[in-house]
Amino acid sequence: MLDVSDPDIKITATKGKSFLVVRSLLEDLQNNASIKETSSIIEERVFLEYNDKTEIAYIKGVEENYTKISKIDAALTTGTWLQTDYSNTAVVGRGISNKLSLGILNYGAPLKIMVPKPGTGFINPRNPFYKIETQIVGIYEGTEEFESKFVFTSIGQARSLLHFKENQVTALALKLTDSQDADAVADLLRMRLGKMFKVQTKAQLNAVFYKVINTENFVSYLIFTLIVIIALFNVIGAIIMMIIDKKKNLKTLLNLGATLKEIKKIFIFQGFLLTFFGMSTGLLLGTVLVFIQKKFELFMIVPNLAYPVEFSFSNLLIVFFTITILGFIAAKIASSRISVSFIEK
Repeated sequence: MLDVSDPDIKITATKGKSFLVVRSLLEDLQNNASIKETSSIIEERVFLEYNDKTEIAYIKGVEENYTKISKIDAALTTGTWLQTDYSNTAVVGRGISNKLSLGILNYGAPLKIMVPKPGTGFINPRNPFYKIETQIVGIYEGTEEFESKFVFTSIGQARSLLHFKENQVTALALKLTDSQDADAVADLLRMRLGKMFKVQTKAQLNAVFYKVINTENFVSYLIFTLIVIIALFNVIGAIIMMIIDKKKNLKTLLNLGATLKEIKKIFIFQGFLLTFFGMSTGLLLGTVLVFIQKKFELFMIVPNLAYPVEFSFSNLLIVFFTITILGFIAAKIASSRISVSFIEK
């Protein structure tokens, strides 16, 4: 979903809502080999009106190459993306569509987008808003917040509504050649652009989201560990049953000169093998399932949004060592029941 809502890097003004894109700034971005695409954005809070229904949302005026920076066109479930042949088309979220009872291509009833006229002093109460009318050509879906927030239009429409200058924007969206370099590129841009601009990566734009995800991962790990501990009682029980079943053999080993420590090692190793093969099977199936989900998107959050998964070798190692250590402890506990009196009894 973040690939739809946010670019790899977003540049905004430190002070004020908008800034002027000068030629030197554009050349600096275009000459950077790490930046694949640059797109101007005009975003502002607006008032929507359609057939006596009203709603507060944000207009987001974008350039034609915006779909190369964001996968918003992939989130469309009805209609098409903005049509360059027409100057007054818009794409809205499913949430806005439901609240205003909006359909697509309803030429008899356009969507009115209004914004209060800026400035101080007397404002004509009969005409307090700048206003444009648009035809809805597409509806997108995503998270509840995202699909209830934005109305996408061409940047020309947004500029006309807000009476912006030709090179005036509220943000620049950047698509990187390699998104893994986002932090390094952002640091470089901060040094080059100075304090007048705020440069944020996708992770920084969604800091709260990532914090929640990391907390969720930690809680999931704790729950998983608890489940493993409970499951290992079966290993303890299985080893104890084997000890009881092999009691006569243990007595023979003891009489042949084997020490208790050596006998215990046999069952500790047996417990390790049980844990290892069970863990290996589970990790293999889990890894295969992750790659299948990434490839075929079997599990969906909403009809057009697959449940996000990512294979992490570090997580694999954490699971491996957690189960191995807990399995060793379980085998150690079970083998501790072996004693001379138990064998001789």
